[in-house]
Amino acid sequence: MKTDIIIYEDNVFLRNSISDLINSSPELNLKGAFENCDQVSLHMETLRPEVVLMDIEMAGTNGLEGLRIIKKKYPHIYVIMLTVFEDNDSIFDAICAGASGYLLKKTPHEKIPEAIRDVLEGGAPMTSSIARKVLELFPKTPSRNEEINKLAPREQEVLQLLVTGHSYKMIAEKMGITIETVRSHIKRIYEKLQVHSATEAAAKAFPGRIS
Repeated sequence: MKTDIIIYEDNVFLRNSISDLINSSPELNLKGAFENCDQVSLHMETLRPEVVLMDIEMAGTNGLEGLRIIKKKYPHIYVIMLTVFEDNDSIFDAICAGASGYLLKKTPHEKIPEAIRDVLEGGAPMTSSIARKVLELFPKTPSRNEEINKLAPREQEVLQLLVTGHSYKMIAEKMGITIETVRSHIKRIYEKLQVHSATEAAAKAFPGRIS
């Protein structure tokens, strides 16, 4: 079964280019491509995508506001930010609003289907430069708070690796466990924190921000 995708991108050339990429993938099904998020609630209700690719800076309703609307009404929908911005404020705002991944537009477009697969498996795909900035946003040692205390030490380690761009395979190798054990840890993390993505979990568990 194909994964249903919606694109929000105000650059016509880029929107068409990503649309062509999605349409050419045997695993993906493009349900719509739009220049802004003015009708985002209607699109989510009628088109019912599983994954949204979202630009940040758009005329009308921008990507961050669109992201907030989606996650408030449809928390099960994955949103991958696709943007030229890599400043800390944009990254932090997107993560706190529930973005499931964060890719720069200069990322080779053939990497986008891979990022979609990653997010469907519970991962948090990020361009490497974004992952480095995320490391700056969250402390190396999580501050002790009510949310982080819900997680076992092993679960905290898994979450920090996941949110800084490590794949399930990389986490398994780094921690000396199986991929299935990684999946089990992540499932328990989501349940304990009552979230739907790794970035939501990180924003909730690691609220300390390094300026």
